[in-house]
Amino acid sequence: MIGESAAIRRLRLQVRRIGPHFRTVLVTGEAGSGKEMTARALHRMSAGASGPFVMSAAGNRVDYLMKIARGGTLFFDSIDEMPLATQDELLIVLRKNEWAQEGLAAPMKAKVRIVAATSQDLRVLAAAGRFRQELQHRVAMLQIAVPSLRERADDVPLLATHFLERFTRMYGRRVRTIAGDAMERLRAHGWPGNVRELENAMRDAVLRCEGSVLEARQLPALAEAAEMKQTSCGEATKLQEVIEQHVLRVLNNCGGNKLRAAELLGISRSTLYRMLEACSAGGVEGYTGE
Repeated sequence: MIGESAAIRRLRLQVRRIGPHFRTVLVTGEAGSGKEMTARALHRMSAGASGPFVMSAAGNRVDYLMKIARGGTLFFDSIDEMPLATQDELLIVLRKNEWAQEGLAAPMKAKVRIVAATSQDLRVLAAAGRFRQELQHRVAMLQIAVPSLRERADDVPLLATHFLERFTRMYGRRVRTIAGDAMERLRAHGWPGNVRELENAMRDAVLRCEGSVLEARQLPALAEAAEMKQTSCGEATKLQEVIEQHVLRVLNNCGGNKLRAAELLGISRSTLYRMLEACSAGGVEGYTGE
C-alpha cells in the first residue's frame, strides 16, 4: 500500500487490526481504487496467509471455489455485479458455515476466509431487488472503505514514481525521472479511474518516452486537466462534468472502442456503460449515445 497520506495510513491500520481475525469482510470503494490490493493485504495478515488466495471467476460454482480456497482466502471481486443465481449459491454455502454469521468472533473451525468487494452500495441494490438482502447482511458484517485517489492526492507523486520504476524495468526503457510539468499534470488530474487509471497512464507514458525524462507531452490523455485551469471567467466546473468529459475524450481517442477506453480509464466495462448512460441522460455535449 504505497503512500503516506492520512487516508492510506488509516487503511493500513484497519488492515492490520482486522487481518489476523476476520472470516468475512466487505471492501468498498470506487472502481480502480485498490480493493483487490486491500483484499490481498488482508490475506497476508490472516492466519491463512500460507494458504491460497483465490479470485472468483465467472462460470465457477461457489462450492468449487470454496474447496480450492480451503485454508486461505476466497475473493469475490465486484460482488455487486454477481448474478442472483450465484448469490443464492453463495448464500447456501454461507448458511452451512456458522462462522460466516459470526464475523470477527468466528470459531477456529472456519477453513476459508471470504473477502467481497463492491463499488456500489449493497443496501441500495438490495432495496431495489438486485442483491439478496440476507447476503448483504452476511458479507457486510465487517467493512473496510478504500479511499479514492482524490482523497489521497498527496500520494500521486509516490505512486507515479513507483509505476515509473516498475514499467521502466518491465519494458527495458531508460526513463529515470518525471519532469516537473509532467508531475504537475499528474497532480492536477481528477483521476476518475483512481490508482488503476494512474497505473495505465504511466504505462502508456513510459512506452511513449524515448529519453530519460518523462515529460508532460507523453501524457496526452491528461491534457484536459491542464485546460480546466484556464476556464474562462474563472467559471467553476462540477466534478461530475469534468469526469464525464474526460471519459468521452478517452473514448473518442480510442475510436469508440469501449473495452480499450475502460482499460485506459481503469474501470470495468459495466462501470463505463453506466457512466455513458449518465452522459446520455444528462445530454452531455459530444455524446450521442451510440
